[in-house]
Amino acid sequence: MTFSIIGSGNIAWFFGKRLAASGHQCKGVYGRNSQTVKELADALLAPKNGEVTDIRDEDADVCFLAVSDTAVETVAAKLAFKKTVLVHMAGALPLDIIKKAAKDHAVLWPIYSILRNNTRSDRDIPIAWEMSSERAKKYVLEMAHAITDNLFEAKDEQRKWLHLSAVVTNNFINHLFAINEHICKENNLPASTLQPLIKQTFDRVKQASPFTTQTGPAIRNDDATIHQHQKLLEGQPHLLKVYEAMTESIKSMHDIK
Repeated sequence: MTFSIIGSGNIAWFFGKRLAASGHQCKGVYGRNSQTVKELADALLAPKNGEVTDIRDEDADVCFLAVSDTAVETVAAKLAFKKTVLVHMAGALPLDIIKKAAKDHAVLWPIYSILRNNTRSDRDIPIAWEMSSERAKKYVLEMAHAITDNLFEAKDEQRKWLHLSAVVTNNFINHLFAINEHICKENNLPASTLQPLIKQTFDRVKQASPFTTQTGPAIRNDDATIHQHQKLLEGQPHLLKVYEAMTESIKSMHDIK
C-alpha cells in the first residue's frame, strides 16, 4: 500500500520508517519546515515533498496527519480528500475533527512517548484506533499491523480518559523525578542513590496493583513525618503544594482520616 505524511517530527519519522521497512511505499512528505520535510522524504525514498497545499487526492492510499495536537484542525482545513484516507494521531482529539477533510478518516494514537532516535524496536507499542468507515478500517489497520501487534479500538471518550492517564503516568511521574533531582542537587545529595528505589517501584507495578503496594507517611497517617517534610518545603511553596496535594490524594484514595 502507499502512504503520505504531513509533518516531519518524531511521530512522522517513527511511523514513516516502520511503514517503509514493512514494504509500504511513501509517496510524499509535506509540512512547513522544508529542510526536515526533505530529510524525511529522502530517508523514505519518497518521490515528492513540499507544503501541505501540494498534496493531491489519490496520491496515496492513506495520509498520516503527524502534526501537533494544536495544528490538526488547521492543517486538516487545507485538505479535501475523496479517495485518500486521512488519519490523525492525537489521543486527546475527537475523530470527527478531520471529517470535513476526508470522506474516510481515522485515528491512530500510539500510547508511548516517541522520540525519533530513541524508540523501542519491538512490536508491542500499544496503539488505539477509531475509524469512520469500513474502508478506512481496512486500509489503516493493515498499515498499523506493520508497526505493532498491540492494537485496540477506543472511542473518543475512552481516548480522552486514556490520554489523561497517559499524562499522569508519563509526564507527571517524570516531573516528580525532576523534583527529586532538584531537591538532591539543592542539598548536595547524589540523586543516583534513589535509582534502586525507583527501579523497585516500577518492578512492583508490574507485579501488583499500585493501590495495594502504596507505602509512605501518608498511608501510615504519620503526621509527624508529614509536618517535618512540609517544614522543609516552606521556602519552596510550589513544591509544597505538590507534596500536600499528593499526600491528600493518597489519604483520600485509601480513606485515611
